[in-house]
Amino acid sequence: MKTAILFLAVMFSVSINAQATEPTFEKVGKVVKATYFHENGEIAQTGYFLNNELHGQWFMYNTDGKKIASGKYVEGKKSGKWFFWEDEILKEVDFVANRMVNVKNWNQSEVVSVDK
Repeated sequence: MKTAILFLAVMFSVSINAQATEPTFEKVGKVVKATYFHENGEIAQTGYFLNNELHGQWFMYNTDGKKIASGKYVEGKKSGKWFFWEDEILKEVDFVANRMVNVKNWNQSEVVSVDK
């Protein structure tokens, strides 16, 4: 009996873990919202597809759930300002038609917040 319960518990935990790492796709108007997961179940990326191409705002996260990048795609190409976080450094990268045209580094510890 104990063996059967242990077997069922292991199978249940494996099936929950397997489901948590499979990407999900949801139709939202003309676009499809995609969510991809890390092996530990945390969200890895979220964004949209239009006509089977990356399109619109995308967000990327590390395995702890902390945002590490965000930016926009237009018809499958990086476009506009993208932001990449790494420790205390924020990289601001400008893209035009999938080409990097400018990179600026910001030290987040030097950014002063202003309360309103």
